[in-house]
Amino acid sequence: MTEAVSETAEATVLLVDDNPQNLKVLYETLKDKGYRLLIANDGEKALDLAHRHQPEVILLDIMMPELDGYQVCERLKADPVTSDCAVVFLSALDDVQAKVKGFGLGGADYISKPFQAQEVIARVKTHARVIRLERELQERNRQLESDQARILNSISEGIYGLDAEGTIVFANPAAALIVRTPAEELIGRNFFDLHCADVGAGTSQHPVQSTCRQGIAENQRNIVMGRPDGTSFPAEYRSTPKLDGEELRGAVVVFRDITAELESEQALEDARAIVQEQRDQLAHASRLSTMGEMAAGFAHEVNQPLTAITNYARVAKRMMAKEDLDRDLLQETLDKIEAQSHRASEIIRRIRRFMKKPATGKETLSVPALLEDTRQFAEVDMRNNEGGIEVTVADDVPDVLADPIQVQQVALNLIRNALEATGSAGSSAPVEVSAAMTGSSCVRIEVRDYGTGLPEDAEEKLFLPFYSTKDDGMGIGLSMCRSLIQAQGGDIGFERPEDGGARFFFTLPVAGAEGNPCEVNELTERGA
Repeated sequence: MTEAVSETAEATVLLVDDNPQNLKVLYETLKDKGYRLLIANDGEKALDLAHRHQPEVILLDIMMPELDGYQVCERLKADPVTSDCAVVFLSALDDVQAKVKGFGLGGADYISKPFQAQEVIARVKTHARVIRLERELQERNRQLESDQARILNSISEGIYGLDAEGTIVFANPAAALIVRTPAEELIGRNFFDLHCADVGAGTSQHPVQSTCRQGIAENQRNIVMGRPDGTSFPAEYRSTPKLDGEELRGAVVVFRDITAELESEQALEDARAIVQEQRDQLAHASRLSTMGEMAAGFAHEVNQPLTAITNYARVAKRMMAKEDLDRDLLQETLDKIEAQSHRASEIIRRIRRFMKKPATGKETLSVPALLEDTRQFAEVDMRNNEGGIEVTVADDVPDVLADPIQVQQVALNLIRNALEATGSAGSSAPVEVSAAMTGSSCVRIEVRDYGTGLPEDAEEKLFLPFYSTKDDGMGIGLSMCRSLIQAQGGDIGFERPEDGGARFFFTLPVAGAEGNPCEVNELTERGA
């Protein structure tokens, strides 16, 4: 906001007249009014004093020898140092043509001789105030322009000012650095021709064009901008309309080179892919380890139907050696052979499905089928630990979206741990596996055992890599389980039931759910 100029603030007034009496009258009229007064009795002295002191007001006599007032005024207005001084002509001439000529040369006012003191005081006061206000405003504008220039020059993003046709009228140093061209060489060039020459014709296809011509703000990333040297770079830009009131005058474009940023993003994506590949390999190794532990049991599982097939085949051979062939009995025996072969085939199929290293991908899964399939895998552990497994799925549980192999690996790990814990506690209670909704878009699967429970420091250590409560455990099971479940968008944790044992749980998002319905929470402890 412009501050008011004090009426007593010192302003400089130059008095110019070749008549000493007139100078004396002017001086006496203004000497006590708070002005700094300068006196010149000819045109050359007046020009010299004006150039050195830049007075706010010059009272200038017209009729002077050598240089008259008109000539002095013309030279004052031609000099940038004195061009803003208010020239008030003094003359006995009272014709209109003389006044028009004075105003045409840049004069601000006209006082007729003989002087009236109050008129001189009033006019000088008015013009001094106006000139000082104008000079203060100009100084503030220069400061603002300087501040703006410093700000624009310090910004690392390129900035263009464009007119309505896309001509560059301003370019900051960062813009010149990005496009490798001096700023002065960018001014006057067309933005679209300079940076978008390879973009197809058409208003909607040119970046920034809608802003320049229609006033529509734009923000795009990873567009290609050309340089004058023929190279190009990927850029992100924002363009906003440049308005003068309601009139569109072009656009302001802020842009930056995102080459390094895109390279970093690609490096991060490559690193994520490597991490995912390593995670898959570790999960596969974990499955191999689990299968190694279960190998003896599965060998027994497969050996049973193979032994039965052998025995039934021998019976069939003896029956065929008899003269009186009982076809019905033979048919029944062959059916039993077929049934046993299917049993062996199913066991092998399940082993192969569990062992394979899938191209990880999520599918829509039936929770009851998933848990039943997992229960069949754990049959060997049931017999080894003399335990049982009860599976309960609530009626309202919908299908989930997850990787079937990875989820089955987690469920099997938790069930096997629960069977071992129950067996080591000497309990005959079955392991309880259940599934129910939690919230509107998330399914919670629980594995409850009646074993010896969990150590007191389980919260801090249980899901850490290489920590195990088993004497011969490697400590990668539960850590891997957490990694696999989090990859599905779910959560995993445990609780301590009041009646002993442990309850492990994990969650999976319902198929078709949006966002992250199973937010990862801190492990919580319920009960004693």
